[in-house]
Amino acid sequence: MEAIDLRAARTALRENAPLVHCLTNTVVQTFTANALLAVGAAPAMVDAPQEAGDFAAVASALLINVGTVHERTAEAMRLAARSAGAAGTPWVLDPVAVGGLAYRTALAGELLELSPAVVRGNASEVMALAGAGAGGRGVDSTAGADDAVTAARELAARTGGVIAVSGEVDLLTDGARTVRVGGGSPLLTRTTGAGCALGALVAAYVAAVGDPLTGAVAAHAHVAVAAERAARTAAGPGTFAPAWLDALDAVGPDDLATADVRAG
Repeated sequence: MEAIDLRAARTALRENAPLVHCLTNTVVQTFTANALLAVGAAPAMVDAPQEAGDFAAVASALLINVGTVHERTAEAMRLAARSAGAAGTPWVLDPVAVGGLAYRTALAGELLELSPAVVRGNASEVMALAGAGAGGRGVDSTAGADDAVTAARELAARTGGVIAVSGEVDLLTDGARTVRVGGGSPLLTRTTGAGCALGALVAAYVAAVGDPLTGAVAAHAHVAVAAERAARTAAGPGTFAPAWLDALDAVGPDDLATADVRAG
């Protein structure tokens, strides 16, 4: 599509090599770091409250993922988000399992008021964050991306940023424009950390291109194209994960331009 130049986005990511500060869950730290390295970004997992605010101010982008949140990391997240806002650092909120658990739901609502550039989650998480649902089954969504269209647009208007809803076909909106990204592989849903890594790639792309919608679309497209490639050779989820990392590295500007991206 003309409004989203995927070739230019991939080139910008490689040339800029953004430093992504990841406050993410303990289950996926290594996988997320490897995914960032594979696409040409640099990861940093700085989660101490004493350091998180300072580092967010000098990083290219910030990811906040509430997957395994506790009191210490919650404070680091608050400090990092405030610092990122003051420094003009784009940041991404991944509201993992919001809606089903009161502590993380309250924290995500607090962080939402600090104006993330992108909120990336599944349909149930986005709907719960918008007050339009009770959340999914743990980290799994019980709704489809199309069910979250209204909630996503309302959240985008509220935050002034982009809402990205993962699903069989991903839906991304800034409130005025809506983009859908297809493709990918069902094996992504059977790979621990694939969605969390996507949040980090969104942060990297937004830092590289400067526009939250373009960056979010490019990240989702990159993940989908790489997943399609990896699935062709994988025997199952065990061989898919390393093949996907290899494919993330191999996807170039022309490859990204072939992604199933459409308006509406």
